[in-house]
Amino acid sequence: MVSIKDIAKQAGVSISTVSYALNGNPKVTEETTARILAVANELNYVPNAAARSLKRRETKIIGVFLTDFSGAFYGDLLQGVKEVLSVKGYDLIVCSGKQSHRMLPERLVDGAIILDETFASEELASYAERGHKLVVLDRELNHSNINQVLLDNKAGAALAVEFLLEQGHRKLYVLTGPRGSFDSRQRLAAATQVVERISGASLSVIEGDFNKSSGEHAAARLITDGVIRANGEPAAIFCFNDEMAIGMCHYLQRNHPDIIIGQDLHLIGFDNLELASYMHPRLSTIDYSKRKWGAIAAEQLLRLIGGQEVEQERIYVSLVRGETVGSASE
Repeated sequence: MVSIKDIAKQAGVSISTVSYALNGNPKVTEETTARILAVANELNYVPNAAARSLKRRETKIIGVFLTDFSGAFYGDLLQGVKEVLSVKGYDLIVCSGKQSHRMLPERLVDGAIILDETFASEELASYAERGHKLVVLDRELNHSNINQVLLDNKAGAALAVEFLLEQGHRKLYVLTGPRGSFDSRQRLAAATQVVERISGASLSVIEGDFNKSSGEHAAARLITDGVIRANGEPAAIFCFNDEMAIGMCHYLQRNHPDIIIGQDLHLIGFDNLELASYMHPRLSTIDYSKRKWGAIAAEQLLRLIGGQEVEQERIYVSLVRGETVGSASE
C-alpha cells in the first residue's frame, strides 16, 4: 500500500509537506500542492481513513448496532436516523454481530445507537467511561455519555391486554419475544400486572422470538392444545410484535381456513407494520412512529457528541383497533 512517505520520496519533499498538501493546508504553495497531488495520483494513493480519523478525532460516521436485520421493523427506524444525520453532514453505518463491537473502541464511528442485545450493559458502560457517546434503545443505563430513547412498552402492553379484556376475555395468552429482549420483558411485566388486577383473569405465556415462524408454531400449538375454539369461545392472544401475529394468521388461513379471525380468535400485535393494515380483518395492534424513534435517537446522539445537555426520551404509543366480529361473551 502506498504511503505518504512514498509520495514524499518521489516528490522530493518532506512527509509533513505531503500531509499539509493532501489536507489542503495553505502552508504549501499551489505549485507544490499540484505536484504532490500529481504524484499521489500516479502512485494510486488511497488515504488511510482510520488514521485520519484518529488524528482528527472524528469520522463523521454514526454506527447503528442491531441484533439482526430480520423482519420488516427496521426500515422506518433507520430512515428516521438517516434523515437527521444527513442534514448534519454525518453518514450512517449499520452493524450486527459481536465482531462489529470493535468499531467503538477503535473509534471507527463518532457515536453509536444501540438496539442490540449482544452488547452487555457492562460493555456499553465501559465504553461510556472511555468517552464514547451512546444512545440506547433497548435498556436502561445511567451515565453522562449515554442517553436513553425508550419505547413505552409498558403502556403499549397495557393497552393490548385491556383491549382483549374489553372483549370479555378472562383467559389470555401472550406470545413473547426472545428471552434477552428488553422490550419483551417490559411487555410481559406490564401484561402480567394488568391481568393480576382483574378478578378471575389469567395469563398463559408462549415463548416466541419476534419472527413470523414463531407465530406459525404458536398457532399450531394452540390448535393442538384445543385453545382455539375451546368450548366454542374465541381465544384471546396478544403477540408481542406484528411479525408473529401475521405468522399466526397465515398459518391458520393456510391450514385451518374455517377459523375466522375476529370470531374464533381475537388477536392483537405490536408495532403497526404496514402489512397489518392490509390484513382482513385488519390486525389490531399497538402503534408508534418508528421513524420518529430513529430521528430522536440521532438528534440526541449528535447533542451528546456536541457536548450539549440531553434528556431521557420516551416514544409514546396508541391502540389501533382492527375489525372484530362478536366478543367472548356472545
